Amino acid sequence: MLELDELWAYVGSKRNAVWLWIALCRRTRQIVAWHHGPRSLCSCRALWHKIPPPYKQGLVFTDFWSAYQEVVPDTQHRPCAKQDGQTNHVERFNLTLRQRVGRLTRKTLSFSKSHIMHLIHIRAFFLAYNQDRRQHYLKTNQT
Repeated sequence: MLELDELWAYVGSKRNAVWLWIALCRRTRQIVAWHHGPRSLCSCRALWHKIPPPYKQGLVFTDFWSAYQEVVPDTQHRPCAKQDGQTNHVERFNLTLRQRVGRLTRKTLSFSKSHIMHLIHIRAFFLAYNQDRRQHYLKTNQT
């Protein structure tokens, strides 16, 4: 099962909001795909194409953003409100991301001055986060 969501940050100035699209595996809590782009149907499609094929077989939980409804197959798509709890893991991850990567914190003077540095910091965090989640998952599921 996957949970998909998007969050915004600034690059260069507060007038230049950029979006980060995330696909999180509910079982392992790892980021299986991400995309950096505008909040558009095109970016949603790009995220969907980056998701590895085995992950595209199960249910996909999202919010009600219309792009998800056009991209994710109807038989798998489960749009839900935040209070339903079906996207809790990806919403919690968004908070973790904002806490640990200062340039993603809202209402702060800390923001990326260039797109390349923005992407480098996000990618580095995702690699470290996924490695940590992998070790945690293996440790808790030893038989």
